[in-house]
Amino acid sequence: MINVTELRPGNYFIDENCIYQVLDILLNKTAMRKMVAKVKVKNMRTGAIIELARNSGYMVEDIHIDKKVMNYLYDGGETLVFMDNATYEQVELPKSTLANEIPFLAANGEVTIVSYEDEVLGLSLPAKVALEIVECEPGIKGDSVNSASKDAVLETGLRIRVPLFIDNHEKVWIDTVTGKYDGRAN
Repeated sequence: MINVTELRPGNYFIDENCIYQVLDILLNKTAMRKMVAKVKVKNMRTGAIIELARNSGYMVEDIHIDKKVMNYLYDGGETLVFMDNATYEQVELPKSTLANEIPFLAANGEVTIVSYEDEVLGLSLPAKVALEIVECEPGIKGDSVNSASKDAVLETGLRIRVPLFIDNHEKVWIDTVTGKYDGRAN
């Protein structure tokens, strides 16, 4: 058990039978009150992001999460299929819980599958992924008035803005947190 005020971003804990990942924490202490911890968390079973407010002294169960690197294989309709390269074990995760991650999943891309006591909770993406541009407008020379960017569609269907010098079939780095262009990939 751990005091809620000792939680840090990246920690996992159980509270009221839900498994949460700490995204952010704000400790608020006023003169005549106990310290209040406002914890922004992600429910690992549903994917919902909520804010919990708990008084100092409130105890939660600190847990250890298992992480395994796997490759994304294919879209199986209602599920997405991943494979462990070492054991060739395949895991299917429901699409409904991965709505935020799907635009960043390219075939054979590496992800980290997160589990707790053999219950697969979801996946963790790398900070950046390299994706191929399948459709973009040609850049017009001298058109630098409008922030010098144009629309592009990636192999996963994600639409982003890229600089004018980027062409079709180039690979680019995409930030998985913001969903924005982050540079050319080799």
